[in-house]
Amino acid sequence: METYRCRVTVGAYALEVTRMLIVLLIWIVGLGTAALAIVASPGWWVIAVVTLALAAMGTYDLTQKSHSILRNYPVLGHARFLLEKIRPEIQQYFVESSTDGMPFDRETRDLVYERAKGTLAEEPFGTERDVNAIGYEFMTHSIRARTAPDTVPRVRLGGRDCTKPYDIALLNVSAMSFGSLSANAIEALNAGAAKGGFAHDTGEGAISPYHRKHGGDLIWEIASGYFGCRTEDGRFDPDRFAERAGLDQVKAISIKLSQGAKPGLGGVLPGVKVSPEIAETRGVPVGQTVISPPAHTAFSTPVELVDFIATLRKLSGGKPVGMKLCVGSRREFLGICKAMIERGITPDFIIVDGSEGGTGAGPVEFEDHMGMPLTEGLMLVHNALVGTGLRALVKVGASGKVASGSDIVKRIIQGADFTMAARAMMFAVGCIQAQMCHTNRCPVGVATQDPARTRALDIPDKSERVYRFQKATVASAQQMIASMGIDSFDQLQPGMLNRRVDGLTTRTYADLFDWLMPGELLDSPPQSWLTDWIDADAHRF
Repeated sequence: METYRCRVTVGAYALEVTRMLIVLLIWIVGLGTAALAIVASPGWWVIAVVTLALAAMGTYDLTQKSHSILRNYPVLGHARFLLEKIRPEIQQYFVESSTDGMPFDRETRDLVYERAKGTLAEEPFGTERDVNAIGYEFMTHSIRARTAPDTVPRVRLGGRDCTKPYDIALLNVSAMSFGSLSANAIEALNAGAAKGGFAHDTGEGAISPYHRKHGGDLIWEIASGYFGCRTEDGRFDPDRFAERAGLDQVKAISIKLSQGAKPGLGGVLPGVKVSPEIAETRGVPVGQTVISPPAHTAFSTPVELVDFIATLRKLSGGKPVGMKLCVGSRREFLGICKAMIERGITPDFIIVDGSEGGTGAGPVEFEDHMGMPLTEGLMLVHNALVGTGLRALVKVGASGKVASGSDIVKRIIQGADFTMAARAMMFAVGCIQAQMCHTNRCPVGVATQDPARTRALDIPDKSERVYRFQKATVASAQQMIASMGIDSFDQLQPGMLNRRVDGLTTRTYADLFDWLMPGELLDSPPQSWLTDWIDADAHRF
């Protein structure tokens, strides 16, 4: 392990020295041409001035800490910022279409950047959205608007069997593993979470030293590979789990059933990427390809799943235990609800991951055509829990392109209690959507294990940006509900969110969708739910 770390440190240092030598060479050329201008011909001054200006720019780029791309690509990196000034033409490069008509576009990305930097998020000339487009959504404000409260909203995770509840923030860092993200990115996210008092989901890659260095609250994600708590043959190891789950920093445990960007698909970590450091973190052999199965081996039925939840809660000493899934079959989720009722066991929370969620690497067909978008999945989970009388016992989280205060408000209206953000948090630590995550050549050091690239990500600067982004976004959400004339997120109702359904008509979510009454599925299932409710089985998926 130490030999490996020494080797990568030497490699990163060598590249850093190379960058410095190139800038030094430019200084030498600039000073040399200046000397020629003095002793030979004034014509050399043109070249000298340009060269010395480039040398000064390169020196500044190497020493500043605000822009990772300039630290990795001195002088040349300025071309990227110059191109971004050319709008609206060049901005279309950054538009990512999503399955539910919510583009994660340049406007949203810039909003995250501005809040992370602590600059104003206002722009002149009004909205850039097409308010007449089908699918456009807006909230209902009130003439009796209020001032947002100063108190920071919290949501308690902890049902009837939880002895160590956790009060989670309204917006938190969603699951991104060490391995998919760099050590510096993980550190910056956790340091920001520690300062802002919000949670940091570890992702399925286990708890790394970089998650622990700054003491931010952790949600430990347990996936089908059981990284960090696995036996040699890849099965769940209760003793290893209990040891790690007992850490004070671990505030909750999340069982990952599926991931929004690639539901129903396990992951593969090639052996060449399994460094000693990652192997130690995940509990796998160095240099061997690691395969995450598409399904868990610790359970195979809904009843076994809820029993597994109870087991993890006991092993963790009573901490909140929940699950994360991208919804697929309504019948299967209703089977889980039936298992909860049969066994008298409920998760403390359920995180709904939308199919529009991102991934560093995944098949395009899965990203575009598998899984339920967050809006539909969130309302399904909320209604299923309400209809089975379980909603008061289970908190619901929303994860999938959450980046603004309006996103938080919309997701709570649709059934969530709290939210998680991944890509927006990546933007806060410097991601520029280069879409090179799978190549290990991320130009800003966010999604790479190349130490020569990760060194550009300055942890103190980026952790401050994570903190500022989360704080400003929650504050924006608080001001929005105050503008709607209410005091608490608990008062949000489906009738407060509107959607344009055609060129002339807008309708509220209360009118567009069916909302179940408490216990309705148990007493008198509506016709639209009846077939799935009858077919749902607590003893098979």
